[in-house]
Amino acid sequence: MLPISKYRFISQFFSRLAGWPLAAATAVLPERLAAPQRPAAAQPAAAKMPVPPAPPWLVPLLVLFVLVNLGLAFFRHYQLRLDGDITAIVLPRADYAHVLRDPFGWAVLAHNSVYAGPNRFFAHIAMYTYWRQVPLLLQAFMRPIDSLYATQAVFNTGVQALLLYVMGWYATGTRRLRSGRLWLAMALMLPFFQTTGYNRQMAIMDNSVTYNFFYALPLLLLLVLLWPLYRAVSQGQAVRLSAWQLVAMLALALVLSFNGPIITGTVLILLLGIGLHLARQRWRWPVGQWLRGLPWRPVLLWGWFGGLCLYSLYIGRNNSENLTTMTVSVAQRYQLLPHGVRAILTDRLGLPLLLGGCLVNLVLVRYLLPPTPENRRLRPTLGWVGLFALAYALLLPLGGYRPYRPYILHHDCIVPITVALVVFYGLSAGRLLGQLQGAQRRWYIGALVVVAFIYLNADRRLYKYGDKVREYQALQLLARPDAPAVVRLPHRETVLAWDPITEPASSITIAEMLRYWRVTNGLKLYYFPPYQPDTHLVWDDSKL
Repeated sequence: MLPISKYRFISQFFSRLAGWPLAAATAVLPERLAAPQRPAAAQPAAAKMPVPPAPPWLVPLLVLFVLVNLGLAFFRHYQLRLDGDITAIVLPRADYAHVLRDPFGWAVLAHNSVYAGPNRFFAHIAMYTYWRQVPLLLQAFMRPIDSLYATQAVFNTGVQALLLYVMGWYATGTRRLRSGRLWLAMALMLPFFQTTGYNRQMAIMDNSVTYNFFYALPLLLLLVLLWPLYRAVSQGQAVRLSAWQLVAMLALALVLSFNGPIITGTVLILLLGIGLHLARQRWRWPVGQWLRGLPWRPVLLWGWFGGLCLYSLYIGRNNSENLTTMTVSVAQRYQLLPHGVRAILTDRLGLPLLLGGCLVNLVLVRYLLPPTPENRRLRPTLGWVGLFALAYALLLPLGGYRPYRPYILHHDCIVPITVALVVFYGLSAGRLLGQLQGAQRRWYIGALVVVAFIYLNADRRLYKYGDKVREYQALQLLARPDAPAVVRLPHRETVLAWDPITEPASSITIAEMLRYWRVTNGLKLYYFPPYQPDTHLVWDDSKL
């Protein structure tokens, strides 16, 4: 007997690697070619008690909860310091200027050129355009220094609100803002957006605005692109794209492919799963007929997207920012990965509690809800998310090594996993709230309130202590009309930099941007002298 069962098991395992959006692959197949489904065992219909209608004040209360928390998020983002990559990208500094002149990395192909971010053009141009225009517009009604912090807060909060809204599409299946289910899902997921509490463990929105241009914003756009595919499969229909939808999605795929390795890695995992899923359904067919009968528009979209992602990863090998990672070999990075998993799951309560909440919801759906087709489809979803997380984590060591990510896994690079878990939590919690009855429903509402309180309490601080104060004071010194050409700062503090600047020449990029933003009335260099211990200090033990 041929070992067919072994290969079938392998294909079934890998066909789920893409996580919950991978189900869109099924919708690509016409109904007449879809794999036949075995009839479910007949079960007696459970007697249903009508769930009492929601009180009229519930939806306004949910809307108020979401808007108030977004307002608090804006204030928190306004209190964050300005990160050290803003001026280098926006000026741009010499090492970042090349990518703006070569959007698609032709210099890598033609001359094997090495420069910063060859596959990240659209993230760079978005940040360049935004930070050159918005601060000057805001200065119509606020001071130049304040406009910088407001620019940061507007972008972070805007992306957070839009990302929360799009995640609500996946959790509820609707985009209507008048839907109470949508506002309920957003209220359930909003506490997981941490700015202070568990931010360093499970941040969806990073405290660095630059990282949000490179991670959160592209992820938002990817979810928008995947939505028509997800909606089709969730409704059991084949994917149907109009001509304008196809053109828009092809253009969006081009933008996303040149936003860095996070999106490209995610998309390639999806494509791997789709390919294995298709192979499992058609593995008995001749290879030349595997694409027979497939709708050409989804095939064109995924083929175009996958090809662009492979090209993006290829030219990304010549990223000069990765040259410092060669000291840690690929084998050593994989050895560090288990330490990263342990650290990120045990460092704080945030991520383990989210994962535990998803598991508990899965058990409750299985044992407390009727076995409807919708509930049965929900049960394997968390497993798909887990397999996606596994495949995604195994790809991360190939992306290089950064000293600030000592164990590979870091809150910024696992954003796709975090978002997938939060969406599953919102989806499963909404399903339970809609179908549980009586005492079970009341107990479950109480549990949801406790979980939300834990996260809201962890994120209760409106600012990170001392994060912005000294930077703001330093900018005020530089903005004084009588400030000299070179300013010695009284405090050892970062000012639009990752580390304190100890030589005036190192502040030239920042000084040029501050002049452009009208914070200073000329080119004002600054520095803080490096710490020098007092060699004349004598320790007197008699004073102890």
